[in-house]
Amino acid sequence: MSCAQTIMDYGLRSIGIGERLLPRDDFTLCQQFTLIGSGMIWNIYFGLLALAFGFVLATAVAMGKNAQSKLIRKPSEWFIFIFRGSPLFIQFFFAYFLFLQLKGVHPFFHPFSAAWLGALIVLFLNTAAYSAEIFYGALQSIPKGEVEAADAYGLSGWPRFKRVVWPTMLRLGWPAYTNEAIFLFHATTLVYFSGFPAWQQRGDALYYANYFADKTFNPFVPYPILAGYFILLTLIIIGIFGLVNRRLNRHLPANTRQKMKLRMNLIR
Repeated sequence: MSCAQTIMDYGLRSIGIGERLLPRDDFTLCQQFTLIGSGMIWNIYFGLLALAFGFVLATAVAMGKNAQSKLIRKPSEWFIFIFRGSPLFIQFFFAYFLFLQLKGVHPFFHPFSAAWLGALIVLFLNTAAYSAEIFYGALQSIPKGEVEAADAYGLSGWPRFKRVVWPTMLRLGWPAYTNEAIFLFHATTLVYFSGFPAWQQRGDALYYANYFADKTFNPFVPYPILAGYFILLTLIIIGIFGLVNRRLNRHLPANTRQKMKLRMNLIR
C-alpha cells in the first residue's frame, strides 16, 4: 500500500471517515504518522472549544472574585480553588462517574458520558479556573490611574469595563494566558486515559501512539512522532497568541511592551 493510499484510508479515521480496521502488522512510518496525525483532530477539537468557552467563563469568574459582594466573590473563589486544587486526571474520573449516574436518570444525559462532550466540559471548567486566576491577577495589577482617568471622563459600569478595564486586563494577563493555552492542548492527551472510552477505537493522538507502541514494543518511534505534532501545534499557538499580544500592546512604545515568556507548568 502506498503512502498516499494510507493517508486516504486513515487520514480522517479518528472521526469515523475511512478504513474502520486498524493495521495489525507490518507497521510503516506512514501509517504511524497518518494515524497519530488523525488523532490530533480530537486534541485540537478539545483544545479549541475548551479554550473558547473557558475564556468567557474565566473573565466572568475573575470579575466575580474581584467583586465586593461575598455572594459573588466566594463562589468564584471556591470554583477556582476546587479546579486548581485537584488533578485534572481525577476530575476526568469523577466527571465520568457522575455522568454515568446521570445517564441512568434521564436520556438527556446520554451524550455526557461520551468523550466529545463529557471530557470537553471537564477541560472547559479546568482551563476556566486557571485562566480566571490569571485574569484576576491582571485585574489586581491594573494601575489605579487608568481607572481614575476613566472616571474623570465620565465612564462607569459597562463602558468603563469594555474600554479600559477589560483591554488592560487582557494586555497584562495575555503572556501567562498563552502558557495556559499551550498546557491545555497538552492536557487533552489525558482524555482517553481517564475513563472516557474511545468509541470504535476513534481516539486522540496519544491513543494511536500508545497503540503502535504496544503492538511494536518500540515506543521510540510513535512517541517522538506525537511529540513532533505537539511541538508544531505549540509553535502555531505561540504565533497566533503573539499576534494578539502585539495587537493588545500596539499603543505602547516598542521598548516598554510586555514580552511573551513561556514557563514550564510542572504540576497541573
